Amino acid sequence: MLFAMRPIPHGARGQYALRVEPGQLANTFKDSILPPVFSTPYLILIMENAALNAIRQYLEPGESAVGTHVDVRHLIATPAGRQVVGHAEVTGTDGRKILFRVWALDGEEEIGTGTHERTVVSIARIIERMQAKYGSTPAGS
Repeated sequence: MLFAMRPIPHGARGQYALRVEPGQLANTFKDSILPPVFSTPYLILIMENAALNAIRQYLEPGESAVGTHVDVRHLIATPAGRQVVGHAEVTGTDGRKILFRVWALDGEEEIGTGTHERTVVSIARIIERMQAKYGSTPAGS
């Protein structure tokens, strides 16, 4: 089943901010011998959330957009307590696929940069496919 989606303009932008917490540090989240700095998986999380925020207003009820590709360079270490802001800008679309330039700042300094791809999906369709594959399961299990 195909569904029609609203056009998403090139140049649409979004942001997502968070204050770095101890649980997001590389030495807590990944490996205790690493320094206490913001981990790359959380850097990617804020970039993905910024991308979703860039297009959220163009999605129809029952639609979302899932991440399908990430290519990010983590440039600079950031300690706990700092505010990090992820940014995303739509650079292109191809059907349901949306391409983004993503970057993150720790204050005025760029700490990460890259590209990201999301695909617009029907939530009902995802649920149908999951139920067909795995059967009905309680939420959270």
